[in-house]
Amino acid sequence: MNFIRQFLAILRVNLSGAGQRKGSVLTIIIGVACAVGVLVSMLAMGTGARRQAMGNVRDDRVTLTSVGAREFQSSIPRDEAVVARDLPGIKKGTDGEPIAVFESLVPIEAGRRVTGTRIFFPLVGTTANFTQHQPEIHFTGGRVFQRGLHEMIANNACARQFTGFGIGDRRSIRGIDWTIVGSFDEGQSQQCKVYTDVETLLSAFNRNTYNVVSVMLQSPADYDAFRIALQANPTLHLEARREREGVEEGFKGLQGILDFASYFVGTIMAIGATLGAVNSLYAIVDSRRRELGTLRAIGFGSGAIVVSILCESLLFALPGALLGAALAWVFFNGLSASPFGYNFQLAVTPSLGVIGVVWALVMGLVGGLLPALRAARLPVATAIRAA
Repeated sequence: MNFIRQFLAILRVNLSGAGQRKGSVLTIIIGVACAVGVLVSMLAMGTGARRQAMGNVRDDRVTLTSVGAREFQSSIPRDEAVVARDLPGIKKGTDGEPIAVFESLVPIEAGRRVTGTRIFFPLVGTTANFTQHQPEIHFTGGRVFQRGLHEMIANNACARQFTGFGIGDRRSIRGIDWTIVGSFDEGQSQQCKVYTDVETLLSAFNRNTYNVVSVMLQSPADYDAFRIALQANPTLHLEARREREGVEEGFKGLQGILDFASYFVGTIMAIGATLGAVNSLYAIVDSRRRELGTLRAIGFGSGAIVVSILCESLLFALPGALLGAALAWVFFNGLSASPFGYNFQLAVTPSLGVIGVVWALVMGLVGGLLPALRAARLPVATAIRAA
């Protein structure tokens, strides 16, 4: 008898009897759904965090730092910063000046409103034209800081998450009271962002160099010409990176931690679900020993039996995968999270659903392999005599 006809006939018989084995079938589906739901919901942290990090990224913005240094360790002398702002390819602002901002980063801390936990994040000193460089900033109250004054502006995410960032609030930094004079939104960002005048910040911390020079190009296509001009200038010891590259590099560590935690927990859940599937399929095979022996006796091959039981296992795993992905989307998509002080919303995407389905099919394949081999190795006489 043709292998495919044998396989289809056995599979049809297997599935037609699924209603009589509801307990075993539900055990497989529920176990797979739980494993997939946990995996997808945890992977949604990494997806949501990356979406948050890349939300305001533009391809026409470039970050300059000292060679081989990250932003906090970078040190750019004032004279180099001035020369860098005149490199070719930089877009001119409404005032006719190049859109280039000089920034200095200083870590500050604040307490969360609910838990009181102290979180560190950067206070960014910047130049007056920063709003041209970051057009996604929209003021919702107050005004911009004034040069030479101990004033700060904070985005609304700061006011929601931490104490002391409402307009009029004062914060003590280096023994000096700094006043919050404005609030703003910055695209879809949920990260606390605080800006002040860069020269005032440098004076308060006795510094004389910037950490970063950020420029806006006339178009993304000008990046190569800008970078070549930078490298050709012997007075500049700086390296350029697209904003996207810098954000991705800075986010790589957090992404790795989140992905490791997701797959670690997901693997533990998958092992449990797979063992449950193995036990359930063993029970199904044992309940059909006489049926399988009869099929072998009338000429059905062991290969067709193995493949049909594997396919049956995969078909039971598939609804579990879809159920788990759907539950992850219903309960976790858009949920706010803040591991390690990084705030974002979980994002359950179609690509994560596909990962969940593949994960479930692997569980179904592994879980069905041993029961399938056992069914194929049953002695025909023993199987027929089984009650």
